Amino acid sequence: MTKSCPPRRMFLLGGMAALAAPALVRPAAAQQFVGEIEDTQPAERVRHNLMSFRAIDWRDHFNNLRLGAIVCDTQSRALHYWSEDQSVYRLYPSSAPMSEDFTRRGYTTITLKRRDPVWIPTPGMRQRQPELPERVEAGPDNPLGTRALNLGWQYYRIHGIDDVRKIGRRASNGCIGLFNHHVEELFEMVHIGTQVRVI
Repeated sequence: MTKSCPPRRMFLLGGMAALAAPALVRPAAAQQFVGEIEDTQPAERVRHNLMSFRAIDWRDHFNNLRLGAIVCDTQSRALHYWSEDQSVYRLYPSSAPMSEDFTRRGYTTITLKRRDPVWIPTPGMRQRQPELPERVEAGPDNPLGTRALNLGWQYYRIHGIDDVRKIGRRASNGCIGLFNHHVEELFEMVHIGTQVRVI
């Protein structure tokens, strides 16, 4: 009597199980790296803000919503906005200062709104990078993007961005960067005097 081969059905089921095994393992492995993306340096990992937003209540930061309020969360790299009448709430992914040396935290206000801003590097930036241009006119290569909201602290702004890869990363010299379509929307909602807290 000859040895019989395994039935075809068993062979097919075994093959399907082997193919499915990596998929069964994938969710647990993916959870370990949820929200992380590779930086330009292979040795570094950068937390991607889309997966790390924190819920924030304006009452934890402000006594009122007079002229609206903004919280720039440098940890989760997100900007929260509430309108004065509480009818509008927005949450935008953002870039954040590249290090603690460039990070200023605390309370301030929006002091100036600029459409199609001109970018002039700060004295500190020119000292660190003498090759920077003295001035960049409005356009796609302007580091301030299409809108800039100056804060009460000299050289600090909430503004658009020239390179979308900066969103979700520590990539600025102190400012908070937004996608241009987001900063354009925010620009229309905020006022001179809108409260801002950077945390």
